Amino acid sequence: MSSDYRFIHENPARWDAGKARIVGDAPAGIFDTRYSMLTPGSLVPGEWWRVESDGRTLGYGWLEASWGDAEILLAVDPDERGKGAGEFILRNLNEQARERGLNYLTNVVRPTHPDAAAVTRWLEARGFGPARDGRHVRAVADSI
Repeated sequence: MSSDYRFIHENPARWDAGKARIVGDAPAGIFDTRYSMLTPGSLVPGEWWRVESDGRTLGYGWLEASWGDAEILLAVDPDERGKGAGEFILRNLNEQARERGLNYLTNVVRPTHPDAAAVTRWLEARGFGPARDGRHVRAVADSI
């Protein structure tokens, strides 16, 4: 994994070219379709962080706290998958949840996701387990 990744909190988070490229241009079925309705400069819900390396945006992490849990989203540039950016995002989102006193990380892999099985395996390899409602859940850890 690259040691020069930077996890940058966006406050406030706005729809921009990087989000449009990595989230908005993702294959159909991966993310909420409402992202396709956003225009540049629009506020986006939840807390967002971007991952940069050498001035280039490689991915995003999103966290929304609800009922003592953290629903999270990870989005990595397709050219960067398998190089450690997703692990970096997950580790940092876990830390953000821990600092907020949250109990669980949850992630929803939509049934329409074209690589749902691979994403589910990736999450399960990192301690997530399936919940009955389709979410994948894992306790917030002291460190990962």
